[in-house]
Amino acid sequence: MGCVRLDYFLKCVSCGREYARDEVEYTCAACGDRMGTLEIVPDYNSIPASKMDYEKNESLWQFEKLLPVEPGSYRTHLHVGGTPLYRFSGLLGIRELLVKYDGSSPTASFKDRASAVVVTKAYEKGYDTVYCASTGNAAASLAGLTAVTPLKAYIFLPASAPAAKISQLFAYGAKVIAVDGTYDQAFDLSLEVGRLKGWYSRNSAINPYSLEGKKTGAYEICVQNDWRVPDAVLVGVGDGTVISSLYKGFYDFYRMGFIDKIPQIIGVQAAGSDAVKRVFERGEPYAPLDIEASTIADSISVGKPRDVIKASGAVKKSGGFFVAVQDEEIMQAVLELAANTGVFGEPAGAVAYAGLKKLIELGKLQKDSSICIVVTGNGLKDISAISRFVSVQPVKPDISSIMQYIETKDESSQL
Repeated sequence: MGCVRLDYFLKCVSCGREYARDEVEYTCAACGDRMGTLEIVPDYNSIPASKMDYEKNESLWQFEKLLPVEPGSYRTHLHVGGTPLYRFSGLLGIRELLVKYDGSSPTASFKDRASAVVVTKAYEKGYDTVYCASTGNAAASLAGLTAVTPLKAYIFLPASAPAAKISQLFAYGAKVIAVDGTYDQAFDLSLEVGRLKGWYSRNSAINPYSLEGKKTGAYEICVQNDWRVPDAVLVGVGDGTVISSLYKGFYDFYRMGFIDKIPQIIGVQAAGSDAVKRVFERGEPYAPLDIEASTIADSISVGKPRDVIKASGAVKKSGGFFVAVQDEEIMQAVLELAANTGVFGEPAGAVAYAGLKKLIELGKLQKDSSICIVVTGNGLKDISAISRFVSVQPVKPDISSIMQYIETKDESSQL
């Protein structure tokens, strides 16, 4: 598989200008960083179109024929991709519920997929330092995947990021710049510093190759579900790159004739951080909208989304839409998802379940269908979100006290 080189070019999502692979590094020169995000357009005729090449359940590199990387270049040391797809029948009254869980990735989030491809491109392009701005997950993934390489990783993140996520960075040996401000401020500062220092950017939307790693999540949903495409796929949305990538992955397989449809793709946002939803609902031509974001789901707390144009376009093409949920609904979803499926997602991951539950109650999704939710991060990333639900009552270390405690619990559960 490693001998095949994907032919592709890059295209601006706003003006449509096309660039050769080595002509531009990040965004469209005419449209700028916000309006000029680029998408990678492959030549599908250059890809051997056989399902058998992709029917394993291994790492994301099983799809390297479909990725814009050079044959024989660096591949991640850690096992990225090949995360589980769980299947449930009757949950929330739904005929088939699929749960794609990327909390089992090496650094415990979907962001490992993007970092894997970006690190490879950093090697190919001859960089010695890679940087990113993050609320925590992208930072941890970049730090973890560069830890065993000669590459240096600089991380810009808000100082308010969850302690568990910041701890990962120090464990991996990354160079951390904790900004006393928002994620959006950290993002802008990272771009300025990165340009001054000549570092390679892993930032969402700025680097078009990050989406290419993330699209493998959609590939895996198809392969692991025996090429049966769900009717709808729900995922949490912050910057907009993940939801864009899911559309791209399904579209690739559709163009190659592996699947017969693209699922309806539904973005779920926190009500206090719903800039992408607002842009989508204002309609075309899509243009960025900045808000002051506030939500318990830190990974999607984005007030200045960078991939909003691409995300809005992808959702429209799929026949999908956006839904917003309150923080209280998100916290309940963390608990219910864990109790009903055994999958413990962080708030930004469980937000997909919160959106699903809301749409089922509103009658906007059919129960007699196959629905997939993408849980993008492990619940251990941020336990503060559900800390108020945790209550530990010490019991004396004797059998009678323990038996009495059990009886009391049994009685209270029946009320």
